[in-house]
Amino acid sequence: MKKPLILFFLLFGYTLTQAQNVRFTTDGLIEFERKTNMYALIKKSMNKDNASYMQEAFDAYKKSNPQFKVSKSTLAFSKDKTLFTPVKEEMSRGFFGDDPTSTQNNTIFTDLGKSSFIAQKNIYEEIYLVKDSTRKINWKITEETREIAGYECRRANAIVLDSVYVVAFYTDKIPVSGGPESFRGLPGMILGVALPHENVSWFATSIKDRPVTDAELKAPVKGKQMNNKGLMDTIHAALKDWGEYAQVALKAFSL
Repeated sequence: MKKPLILFFLLFGYTLTQAQNVRFTTDGLIEFERKTNMYALIKKSMNKDNASYMQEAFDAYKKSNPQFKVSKSTLAFSKDKTLFTPVKEEMSRGFFGDDPTSTQNNTIFTDLGKSSFIAQKNIYEEIYLVKDSTRKINWKITEETREIAGYECRRANAIVLDSVYVVAFYTDKIPVSGGPESFRGLPGMILGVALPHENVSWFATSIKDRPVTDAELKAPVKGKQMNNKGLMDTIHAALKDWGEYAQVALKAFSL
């Protein structure tokens, strides 16, 4: 047998062995970090009608707050279930403290096998428990890659809510079609999401490959029950006199 042919079989055998030793994570806990560009969000809310007081509030905000607001969350996952949970943080005070575009309001349990979710949403003074089908996202997978929390991830792009541009990075080394908040539907776990025009992103900072308990995947139960359409109708009615801000808030609560 010629040497090149022997070398081919040796390399093929080595590659096959390496592939067989690849560890695919199907249970674990992911820690996410959300970053919101507060300076950009505040500037977007300024116009000729509110500039007189908004500029003063913005200048005061910049003196005592960084440009990026950082929030933490976790995603517990098994082969067919995920639970996204914001890490409780001290409520920000001040003019922009409770803006829905900069806060994490949702605890979301997703049954991937049934394509359904249960979301506990904190909206101003009310708690809602929304049960419905998961959102279908038409992803376009690209060739771009980047490393996130030690995993090589591939980029995918999509549009949600008719106008929100989404950039996501997923890894097929975690063969669970989940992700932070309500982002899912790719052939692997989403470890990074950026909404460039909304000035917010979620990126994994650590991944623990371990069994998860039933308690760690327990769906929320507290809140006024309704489906997604019912919630949107309720928010529309509550914000009908809020002008342009109503659309901004509605989009934030819908994500």
